[in-house]
Amino acid sequence: MNSSPDQSSEAAGRSKAEVLIEALPYFQRYAGRTFVVKYGGHAMGEPQAARDFAEDIVLLKAVGINPVVVHGGGPQIGEMLAKLGVESTFVDGLRVTDEATAKVAEMVLSGAINKELVGWLSNAGGKALGLSGKDGGLVTARKVERTTRDPESLIEKAVDLGFVGEPAHVETSVIDTAVAAGMIPVIAPIAGGEDGATYNINADTMAGAIAAALGAARLFLLTDVAGVLDGEGELLPELTPGDVAKLREDGVIKGGMVPKLETCVSAVESGCEAAVVLDGRVPHAMLLEFFTARGAGTLVRA
Repeated sequence: MNSSPDQSSEAAGRSKAEVLIEALPYFQRYAGRTFVVKYGGHAMGEPQAARDFAEDIVLLKAVGINPVVVHGGGPQIGEMLAKLGVESTFVDGLRVTDEATAKVAEMVLSGAINKELVGWLSNAGGKALGLSGKDGGLVTARKVERTTRDPESLIEKAVDLGFVGEPAHVETSVIDTAVAAGMIPVIAPIAGGEDGATYNINADTMAGAIAAALGAARLFLLTDVAGVLDGEGELLPELTPGDVAKLREDGVIKGGMVPKLETCVSAVESGCEAAVVLDGRVPHAMLLEFFTARGAGTLVRA
């Protein structure tokens, strides 16, 4: 026997109500708390994914949570460098950022990408404020020091990556002021150093430092994978810093996931309650992770 349109409508309404009831304890528990969300990867180039992301962030704000967005833009920087004929060199997968590259990175990150994200959030009904680490002294950077090992002699030597930095200090009053005014801060990973230079910072690292400084309830790293997978390819729903260390030692965690989990561990050991690695390509993955019992992605907490 087929259900009538009225019955179907009623069932759909009950289903929506059940979702809201399931989410209610999370709304209550985290009202007034801060979520730091790192947005990047291939999802940034997809208009529908950007719309979904903006709606999720505005929803968080509407239910009393204070979202802070930190965005990347590596592929877009690469495209602009190619258009301008600026050649890039890499050391162990890290782009060497000379003065010309640093200027392009600031133009793309603090300009085009930042304002595009502000636009998406505004279109979704939010009040977004575009910032970089330079604004109000939000982030002070220091030059990144790296070494590389010669494959033949096995001797380690220092590598100069140019204007690549990492956060040395986060001035949270800038974010606090924006949040108190009802704004959603959208932060580009560019910061000034004490030496007066401008540094490009890895967006994951920037987000982790900001989450720790704010004592955020959650750090979300939206990526292009489902989360952290075990040796059989199954999703690991929750990890501790100790688990991360063992998985890395066993070679289960490798490649680009290593620095992401280093960021998660550093954040939760420095003041953030928990960090989550999840697939930003899945529509509303962040809401599924946080507001449902099923969750999504991999959660790291101390």
